[in-house]
Amino acid sequence: MNLFTIPKRSKDEIFEIITKTPNLKVERIVSYGQTTPHNQPYLQSNNELVFVLQGQAQIIMHDMTYQLNTGDSLLIPQNTKHWVSYTSNNPPVIWLAIHFVG
Repeated sequence: MNLFTIPKRSKDEIFEIITKTPNLKVERIVSYGQTTPHNQPYLQSNNELVFVLQGQAQIIMHDMTYQLNTGDSLLIPQNTKHWVSYTSNNPPVIWLAIHFVG
């Protein structure tokens, strides 16, 4: 898999699992302007470390807004409500997300 080979457009986010074990999941996510509905925050049972490989995004967590640009990363601790409040669509955001226990 080439992490940078993506469709030019998609009405939906694309989630692709690269590898998965009982304690680890690595996935590529491609966002084309999608955001998290305010009434449906993400709340995950594992830690998640996200890297922005391309594009720009914003994540709201702990009443703070984190601006992520190409090359940035953010650790989202388990059981932490968070929202993706912005993703660029030109270029689309390519995320590398690592979900892990611990």
